[in-house]
Amino acid sequence: MIDLTKLSKAVSRALRHQPWLFELELDNQGWTRVEDLLSALRKESPEWTDLGMSDLRLMIAAAAKPRHEIQGQMIRALYGHSTPGALVMVRSAPPDELFHGTSPESIRSILTGGLLPMGRQSVHMSKDPSTAFLVGGRKSPHPVVLSVDATSANSRGVMFFRGSDIVWLAKHVPAEFIRIYKAP
Repeated sequence: MIDLTKLSKAVSRALRHQPWLFELELDNQGWTRVEDLLSALRKESPEWTDLGMSDLRLMIAAAAKPRHEIQGQMIRALYGHSTPGALVMVRSAPPDELFHGTSPESIRSILTGGLLPMGRQSVHMSKDPSTAFLVGGRKSPHPVVLSVDATSANSRGVMFFRGSDIVWLAKHVPAEFIRIYKAP
């Protein structure tokens, strides 16, 4: 039996507070694809490997007050977002350096072909290496953090979008601007 309270807290964390850790993209109304959320949650806990739409519907129905809603194949949190501005992509000049956490298996293709959205709308990058490490930890027990020379990439035409105070997005970051991050 799934712990619905634990599930609700994880869904709220993903949809209200830290969508970037779950590699979710929220539209300007806070919606994301149910399957993207389910995929992220299945990686979050061994007890959720078989998590499905029916479990999310049960979680919503069992809640003392409505916190989330599903319409078709989309889900969102109704309120309580702690990431103001996270729902709107605003093109901005990025910080000098951004970070991306990934699995060791992905390094070769990234250093050859750059960072690609891989089925998502955008590449997610973090403002700091510790957040990138957390994100990478969702992909591998031994994540690798990559550094992006965002200033140079921006000056050469790569468009960056500020997702929040922590998250930056781009459609593609060419390999020439990426290196493996070495902590100082």
